[in-house]
Amino acid sequence: MLKRATSRAALGGLLLSTALCAPAMLNGMVFMAGPSAQERITALQERRDELHTASESIVNSLADGVDLDDDQTETITSNAAEIEKLDKQIVALTALLPKGKGRQSASEQITDLGNGKPGAGRHVVPATARDSRRFGFNHLGEFALTVKQAAARDEGAMTRLTNMNEGVGEDGGFLVPPEFRESIMKVVEGEDSLLSRTDGSTTAKNAVTHPKDETTPWGTAGIRAYWEGEAQAATASGAKFQGDTLRLNKLFARVDVTDELLDDAPQLDNYLRVKTPEVMTSIINAAIISGNGVGKPQGFMNAAALVTVAKETSQPADTVHHRNIVKMWARMYAPCRATAIWLINQDVEPQLDLMSFKDATDSPVPIYLPAGTIAGQGYATLKGRPVVPMQGMETLGDLGDIALVDLTKYRTLTKAGGTRVDTSIHLKFDTDETVYRFIFRLAGASWWSAPISPANGTNTLSPFVTLATRG
Repeated sequence: MLKRATSRAALGGLLLSTALCAPAMLNGMVFMAGPSAQERITALQERRDELHTASESIVNSLADGVDLDDDQTETITSNAAEIEKLDKQIVALTALLPKGKGRQSASEQITDLGNGKPGAGRHVVPATARDSRRFGFNHLGEFALTVKQAAARDEGAMTRLTNMNEGVGEDGGFLVPPEFRESIMKVVEGEDSLLSRTDGSTTAKNAVTHPKDETTPWGTAGIRAYWEGEAQAATASGAKFQGDTLRLNKLFARVDVTDELLDDAPQLDNYLRVKTPEVMTSIINAAIISGNGVGKPQGFMNAAALVTVAKETSQPADTVHHRNIVKMWARMYAPCRATAIWLINQDVEPQLDLMSFKDATDSPVPIYLPAGTIAGQGYATLKGRPVVPMQGMETLGDLGDIALVDLTKYRTLTKAGGTRVDTSIHLKFDTDETVYRFIFRLAGASWWSAPISPANGTNTLSPFVTLATRG
């Protein structure tokens, strides 16, 4: 491993020099043939792997609870930018390769002297195109099976995973190809996930402090402005900030896989890439809604900024009335309405389907539009805003069965690098099972620490509004 002090220019020269140049004769002059496209790709891949390993080593060297210092953060950020450039070069050079020609394995070029057959008596690794996103694997199941074989000291599998290990085999684990890691993240942050709707950011640290200004333009604190003549002398004012710290929490899932399932790689691919992230998505959604903030994000239902609208007088149990919706809408801070959504338990839908009010002509007017009523509309709408059924919401009649929320006022913080995947064949070797572990780090909380009072009026306003219990 290169020392941190090694310059990037020296690193590039060191790696690129490994591409050997062969002499050529033209009109009596000797030229050195430049490296081929494949040789350049190999050199770029090696340089990329070393940069990634250097960044991983910095992170792994940190003691638990210790944050990256400024130099370490700058190094990792710089390495990431360089890796992105290298990926683009690798993709461009790969397009120049002849169709069907991949990276040649050295073992295929050696002839066994005993019988004159290439690679006779040895395990020959087929030549494989090793792209920078999949590392030559067709899907996550194939990668997972190869990791298991490598842990069992299979020579061919260990060769395929060369330059992808962190430490030694099963002790340090193997880096999951970037495309497979990204596809896991796409499910966690997909259309049905609340995480993608929040004000999200990533960090290499374990905690981040955000300054925030909760003063209102019409209040008496913070920056003030006056019409000329209102005050004979300019009245001093200034911004009023307070710090708020978010600490990352760890969400992990453990998947024990039998050898029989491992033998069916496509089925394993579906199991790991779909089922596990679906469970993680559900847990994340529930935390954003009602997490208690202890070892997990604090949900908006437990935020101090939450506004709870009282039920109507003599309102029957387990009902949602039109007046409830009107009053909830009135308590949503007006600038937040454009990005607000309704979150409901699916039990609430029949109440909305039958909801209407009567205008001056005494004709019932529906206020709820089911999904598909308007072409291209994927969600039902209420007051013009999407209605999203969510399993994390409480059942009909309970506090939290329906809420109007603007999740851009809910901040989330995730660990740079996304989902981490580890594997071990030793934890349950006695039952012939391989254990996979998915780790995702997340923090979340409301940006607002309390509802705000309007310039005129008595009802407080918030980006998080729910309906009281109707039991």
